[in-house]
Amino acid sequence: MQDLFMKRFQVNMEMFHKEVCFCVGQTEFAGRYKEKIIMMYVVFILAALITIYSAVKLSSFADVIGERTKLGGMMAGTILLAGATSLPEVTTSLTAISLNNPDIAVSNVLGSNLFNLLILAVADVYFRRKQMFSNIGLDHLMTGFVNFGLMAFVFIAVLFPTGYHFFNIGVEMYLLVLFYTVGMKMISSSSQANKIEAEAAAAAESSYHTGAISLKKAKFGFALSALIIFIAGSALTVSGDAIAAATGLSSSFIGTFLIAGATSLPEVVTVIVAVQLANYHMAVGNILGSNMFNLLILVLSDFFYRSGPVLSFVAPVVLITAAAVIILNLVILAGMIFAQSKMSNTYNYFLPSVIVIVFYFISSYFLWTLS
Repeated sequence: MQDLFMKRFQVNMEMFHKEVCFCVGQTEFAGRYKEKIIMMYVVFILAALITIYSAVKLSSFADVIGERTKLGGMMAGTILLAGATSLPEVTTSLTAISLNNPDIAVSNVLGSNLFNLLILAVADVYFRRKQMFSNIGLDHLMTGFVNFGLMAFVFIAVLFPTGYHFFNIGVEMYLLVLFYTVGMKMISSSSQANKIEAEAAAAAESSYHTGAISLKKAKFGFALSALIIFIAGSALTVSGDAIAAATGLSSSFIGTFLIAGATSLPEVVTVIVAVQLANYHMAVGNILGSNMFNLLILVLSDFFYRSGPVLSFVAPVVLITAAAVIILNLVILAGMIFAQSKMSNTYNYFLPSVIVIVFYFISSYFLWTLS
């Protein structure tokens, strides 16, 4: 009886020892996990600040290049600034592909386009006294309509994926590149854009205060700022993804809002700076140009995704984001036309932008519910 009692006592003590060790181990693990999360927040904030500062410099250098070359504000915003500020999205999508997560790769692109249109609408409402859309040429309508066409094509490709591919790249991507090339030629060959930009650059030369910066210095500064944004954007994406993963939200929602919002920080700053410089062509061209450039990231993602056409492997909820981008794009186009019509006045000018903001949050609610 005594031996049996001692054996049971030893077994109970061993079990108690294991439970104590397990609890201690769990406490230590929780402590280390909390420290890592805090570190991710610190990295996220620092990367965001560096991205914002670099974007301010990037906007200034692009402004100088646009003035002193034949590009002008519209094409400088559509090509130079849009391509450079889209670098964080490139990093995010390629990182997602390397992690075999096509949902984030695609939803990051579409979410960035959605957030960019929100940026333009918020800037238009906040600086409503400047009436930004009233002071731009109708050449931006061409960019907007090309955006609408490309986005509609992506929506159809996600809704009805063909599954066909050449060299492991979906046939939809070849068509997307073809439509993009035709669209860019239509934009760059606009005679109205060249005329407007030449007059605008001549009239505003003395107000931009960029005479102290040489073209050579501007080009070097532009390249350096773009490189810094690329590095900081990578850190922003990785830290943001780590923070979001702890919440347990779906990849589509994370890509559409958290990561897309973070990688769109350069567009926020460049639009604000461009509007304050009264360079409305660059402000609008940056957003519309970024949205066009972002769609090419889908082609790049498909190229590196080896499991098949990337649009065939995304969640159905991505369709809501794509539809929201199409609708907001149409409202922005309607706002541009309305702003330059006789119906527009001081009191109703900003109503289309208000509609964009409201619809953005409505679509956000639906995506949150489905996630």
